[in-house]
Order: sequence, then C-alpha cells, then structure tokens
Amino acid sequence: MATSKPTMPKGMLDDGFEYTLGPPSSGFSIFLASRTKKVHFIRHAEGYHNVATSETGSNECLLRGNIPAKEHPLYDSRLTSVGIHQAQQLKEILAHRPSGGRSFTAFDLVVVSPLTRTCETARHIFGRARTPGSPAFLDPGQAPDGTPEHQAGIPVPAPRILIREECRERWGHYVCDGRRPISEIAAEFPDFDFSEVRHNEDVFYTEDREDSDHCRERSMQFLEWLNSRPEKCIAVVTHSSFLRHLFGQFGDSLNQQDKDKLQRLAGNCELRSVVLCSHGNKEGSVIKSLEPPRGPASTIRVPSVHNLAALG
Repeated sequence: MATSKPTMPKGMLDDGFEYTLGPPSSGFSIFLASRTKKVHFIRHAEGYHNVATSETGSNECLLRGNIPAKEHPLYDSRLTSVGIHQAQQLKEILAHRPSGGRSFTAFDLVVVSPLTRTCETARHIFGRARTPGSPAFLDPGQAPDGTPEHQAGIPVPAPRILIREECRERWGHYVCDGRRPISEIAAEFPDFDFSEVRHNEDVFYTEDREDSDHCRERSMQFLEWLNSRPEKCIAVVTHSSFLRHLFGQFGDSLNQQDKDKLQRLAGNCELRSVVLCSHGNKEGSVIKSLEPPRGPASTIRVPSVHNLAALG
C-alpha cells in the first residue's frame, strides 16, 4: 500500500510556565502551582488505516465485511514508514525544546493507549523505557546527544511508559480501533509497563461504535486519573477521536483563537501541550475502573472539575 509524503510534526513551544492564565470576567485565573501539571498530548503517527481512508475517500475500508474483525488486514493498524519518520522527527523536536530548566523536554511519565500504533509511536519518540518497577535513580539514561546536559554527563532517567486502556481510541465498528491480545503486544514492547491493563483480550471492541457520551465520560475519568498521579510532566500518546471528545468539553471561557487551537482535529504525530489544573474538589475521590460495554458480544474475543488551558 502506498504511503503519503513525510510531514513535519507540529511541536508546540513555550511551555515554561508554573500556572495557567485564563478567564473569568477579569480575563485571568490564578491557580496554585502545586495543583497544576503539564500534560503533552500526542496523537499517534500515520498508520496504514490513515492511508487507506485517504486513498479511498471514506471509512468503508475500515469495516470488517464478512470476516471477523481481527482477520482484517487493518485490524489494530500499524505505522507506515512515513509514520515512523514522523515520530522520529518529533523525537528531534523534543531533544531541542527547552523545558523545566533543561535544554530539552523530558518526561516523568509517558502514558500510552494499548493499540499497536500508539505503542509504536511511543517507541520511536521516547526510545527505551525505564524497566517496570525500577526506580529512576537506578536507570542509566542519558540526555540527548549534543545537549549541555549530555556533555556534562548529567544522568537523565528514561521515562516510565505505562499502558492505560482509558486513553485508547473510541472503540467499535472500525477494525483499526480493536487491539491485539496484550500477551502479543507486551512481547513486542517488553520494557513498557502493562501491569494496569486488566484484560488480555479486547473486551471493549464491539460491532457498534462507542457512544460519544461514554467516550467523553471516560476521557474525564482519564483526567481524574492523571490528576492523581505524582508526576508533574506527563506525555500521553493517544488518538484523534479520543482527543476530540476530551478537548471538546473545554474552552468555552477561552478566546476564540485559543478555543480553536484546543479543539481542532489533531494531525498525525501532533503534540498539543496543556496545563491540567485541579480545583481541589476531586482530590481523594475514588477513580472508577474502566468496564467493558454491555451489549452484543465482541467479534474478536477468543473464548471535573478540571481546567485545561491550551498553549501557543
């Protein structure tokens, strides 16, 4: 299958902040820095399903037809060579993007959807992950080549790469949005941490598309989980429809230009940086586990209050 020409990932700059500014009527809001964290959302790089829909002009090629979904060639679609190049380009951008007092952008945690294309994207952007269960001070990671930190021999631990089902694509109907068994994916990415995935088989994929309200609800549950994390600088490798359902719930108090930047459809391997700020009234609340949908059996089974402010 043909692939499109490489395009430069959209890496956003200017993330050196301690808190976010936005309305109310004064035009500003001030939040305690301790209640904020930077979250860098990244849509996966180009996959073969993206090429197929571009070439055919519709999503019909993503329907299973008369075969089981998992037998379709675009099931849990992988990255194209162009997609791999996009991820490598974003890696270079981050290696020269000042953040957090460093000459490059480093992450305390990388959270990844369990689908193959997001795992591949994370691999090509972040490289080796810290061994699951290993403390950061034992990791032999180094700063990017050519940086002052690298020249000075300053250790920079590899990030923990954690798989979470909550940030996967809106599931169902289209074969690209089902996933392989975790036993297969984990064997391909042995340094990724799959310990918080509860099901080996994809119990979420069904014939019907996930309801939009449900996708929005689980995106908010995902924000609650992010807020509960101790890390302050987090990357999330996810999908366009998930991001659309997440960001579409925010931005009404922003000026139109910022709202458009926040809510527009993310391109392949686009980086969109935001500040997540907790107002404090969700602290300590019980975070619900993601449960499989009730309804027709899957065709592939084998037996807020938060405030987001867009940057730049």
